[in-house]
Amino acid sequence: MSKLVVRVKILPFDAETNLDEVSKSLSKTVPSGMELNAVSKEPMAFGLYSLLTDFILDDSEGQMDKLEDFLGKTQGVGQFEVVTMSRRSVQIK
Repeated sequence: MSKLVVRVKILPFDAETNLDEVSKSLSKTVPSGMELNAVSKEPMAFGLYSLLTDFILDDSEGQMDKLEDFLGKTQGVGQFEVVTMSRRSVQIK
């Protein structure tokens, strides 16, 4: 079975958006079948930051749509962009 690793750049809704709160919200409400593996703040310009996140998804139909719906409904998320996507092999024990 394989999994997908999806790196997503998340831009805040506005300049006052607290990205730490957005990060906490993402980790607490991530849908089943996926996990938030990593989050980091990246500087953009003029003191503004974005989030760079790594999600691990099951490699099954509809998971990307589910992730996009989840991100679009998360408070504080203005825009998001899938930066990279790759397969990750999972060893069965």
